[in-house]
Amino acid sequence: MSFELQMSQPGRAQLTGELCIFNAEQIKKDLLEALREAPELEADLSGVHEIDTSGVQLLLMAKREAARTGCRLSYVGHSDAVVETITLLHLADEFGDPIVLPA
Repeated sequence: MSFELQMSQPGRAQLTGELCIFNAEQIKKDLLEALREAPELEADLSGVHEIDTSGVQLLLMAKREAARTGCRLSYVGHSDAVVETITLLHLADEFGDPIVLPA
């Protein structure tokens, strides 16, 4: 079970692997650190191949922390796994980002 957050360029992070309970501590640490480094952060979720409710909670926590600190955080490139989970949990509105949901 692996997870990685890489800053591909200033203000852009690539999340890859599994956003799940087994990686929750590392995901939280990496997301909060990325938010501290950039006043605007675009997080690319195209490399996420598994996400559970812990992963969703961490993405939502990062959105709340960004709002609290005045950082602009957006999620882009939602993988099929992310879209499926967000759709299943009826949370598209919570993300507030453009997300294409399956019909």
